[in-house]
Amino acid sequence: MLPSGHAWRKCSGAARDQCICMGLDLKPSNIVVKSDCTLKILDFGLARTACTNFMMTPYVVTRYYRAPEVILGMGYKENVDIWSVGCIMAEMVLHKVLFPGRDYIDQWNKVIEQLGTPSADFMKKLQPTVRNYVENRPKYPGIKFEELFPDWIFPSESERDKIKTSQARDLLSKMLVIDPDKRISVDEALRHPYITVWYDPAEAEAPPPQIYDAQLEEREHAIEEWKELIYKEVMDWEERSKNGVVKDQPSDAAVSSNATPSQSSSINDISSMSTEQTLASDTDSSLDASTGPLEGCR
Repeated sequence: MLPSGHAWRKCSGAARDQCICMGLDLKPSNIVVKSDCTLKILDFGLARTACTNFMMTPYVVTRYYRAPEVILGMGYKENVDIWSVGCIMAEMVLHKVLFPGRDYIDQWNKVIEQLGTPSADFMKKLQPTVRNYVENRPKYPGIKFEELFPDWIFPSESERDKIKTSQARDLLSKMLVIDPDKRISVDEALRHPYITVWYDPAEAEAPPPQIYDAQLEEREHAIEEWKELIYKEVMDWEERSKNGVVKDQPSDAAVSSNATPSQSSSINDISSMSTEQTLASDTDSSLDASTGPLEGCR
């Protein structure tokens, strides 16, 4: 399948997900494709609902695919996932990671070395200490997208291929924008000429799946109880599949347990994460919401 088809499906998935959450951990290993080209996005364990009001931290996004606003501890919106999709699409084209940072400071350096130092307007949006660090980094003009993604890495057997090459490069240039306020939105990406051929209103505008009840995973059961619940869920799924009434919600058998929720914090509980972070290492632990990842850098 062409990268355009995969890009369409990733954007389409992001479009549906933004109705209830931001994916926040888009990476190649979280994307699976069946032989019929059906694409699924996996692992929503670190996803956040769109209405959640907290500062995203580097903990929630795999380093190579982190958007600049995550690296710099800024606020975020739905197109945070567009950056990740752009990185994945670039990796599909180049057959290598676009921004292979060794830690999150080096990750930022890799971004500006290739895309250029951001504008003064962008700098004004940063926290003072983060802005001080970013402004004191060497200034980079950036590499032209024609050089980052030269013609020879794309198919070029026909005139149509050449047109698609230009369109693919244009889409990448709109996805990989440091300033999220200037980055293409999910809806705009879905209608971009490079992937519009795959546009299916029924798929793109389908209602989002019902919000998963995370309380199920927070319950405590004995091993035998878990086995029974899993068995009941599998049998119920098979029955609903046969009858054509498969739903997105877990079966009643799995959610009607009278067991009390676990007293231990879940992975999605930001308050349970460590707030201590050193700049010399990249442990991917969470940061305090009042400071950015580059807080204290000079």
